[in-house]
Amino acid sequence: MAKQFQAIRGMNDILPVESGLWRLIENTFHDILTVYDYREIRLPIVEKTELFKRSIGEVTDIVEKEMYTFSDRNGDSITLRPEGTAGCVRACIEHGLLHNQNQRLWYSGPMFRYEKPQKGRYRQFHQIGVEAYGMPGPDIDAELICISARLWQRLDISKSVTLQINSLGSNAARSAYREHLISYFTARYTEMDEESKRRLHTNPLRILDSKNPTMVALLSEAPSLIEHLDLESIEHFEILKTLLNGAGVRYKINPRLVRGLDYYCKTVFEWGTETLGAQGAVCAGGRYDGLVRQLSGKTVSGVGFAIGLERLVSMLADKQTSTGTMLGLHAYLIAVGDIANGHGLALAERLRDQLPDLRLRMNCSGGSFKSQFRRADNSGAQLALILGENEVYTGMVTVKLLRKVDGEQIRLPLDRVAEYLRIAIGTLSIATEI
Repeated sequence: MAKQFQAIRGMNDILPVESGLWRLIENTFHDILTVYDYREIRLPIVEKTELFKRSIGEVTDIVEKEMYTFSDRNGDSITLRPEGTAGCVRACIEHGLLHNQNQRLWYSGPMFRYEKPQKGRYRQFHQIGVEAYGMPGPDIDAELICISARLWQRLDISKSVTLQINSLGSNAARSAYREHLISYFTARYTEMDEESKRRLHTNPLRILDSKNPTMVALLSEAPSLIEHLDLESIEHFEILKTLLNGAGVRYKINPRLVRGLDYYCKTVFEWGTETLGAQGAVCAGGRYDGLVRQLSGKTVSGVGFAIGLERLVSMLADKQTSTGTMLGLHAYLIAVGDIANGHGLALAERLRDQLPDLRLRMNCSGGSFKSQFRRADNSGAQLALILGENEVYTGMVTVKLLRKVDGEQIRLPLDRVAEYLRIAIGTLSIATEI
């Protein structure tokens, strides 16, 4: 017996019953980004390993433990992308998109990190990322936050997510604060958990992000980054808060909010939910003004965010809101007999030409009228178009409403079917719950 293959652990199939919800989220986000004038950029899923080491930081968890890195046939070290920002910056530099230009860009697709798989955290996961370049002011930070807030509104989950914001300050201010943290935690080294001890001299800001309950008291007494901000960062953060207040976006200031990547500075933000348990962050981002200079030597400001699609899909599926629907069929075409089957294909294509939005499935591979009708009913279609030899000879089509109790049935001339369906599409409720 042949061995049955299974997907690699942490890399999951997205089945047809789920893909409708994915498409709903992706289409909604695409529509929002279009009206904000953000343009799509499509990026490779593999990059040179050095790109991530230089941008993310060699002593981060991602680079040290989580990247899928291997040598290609030329002996070059390449890596499946663990995040999208570094590749986006590389593409902008390579193609001259940042030369005296502002850019508003977005991308989507799979990312890869070798982590212990659990709900909301997978080894292959999907993100929608948004990046803006060449605009150093807090107004673009606020616009990105407003874009994400608008997505929650469209998906009807605004009440299920909360926004936290913080400022990491300039690179110089953060470097000085880093030394204060190291001094504080060194003095209380015996109270720290093993993970925090490991991070003490490599990435001490990440200690503030610890979820270990035993670290709560220690973290509550740690020096606050906000108290060590430079004047420029303070002004930037105050204007951001004013802009968000004016736009009606509610937020909480979390002085312990940091990012796990080295390139962030000034504004950081995160949308979280309590509906997903431990993996509650559904959107996170911030400003990274030094990254372009780090990779190219040129000073260009940058800010962006990424949304985890698996977590967002899980939220909507659990909530089962009215938006959690996938588009159902308007009609199912039943063609009984060889003669009707030939005419059925021609009819289906003609209806699709006349009604581009018509969701119509044609029965294929034959079958009795009874079996085809059962398929039509199981398809979820609102009505069945029935074409048998008698209908072919008389130039008629039988239309049966499948979701009415009385199962209303009428016969229409072929040239009136499109008109009937055009009216029906506007009046029938065509949606099925996920």
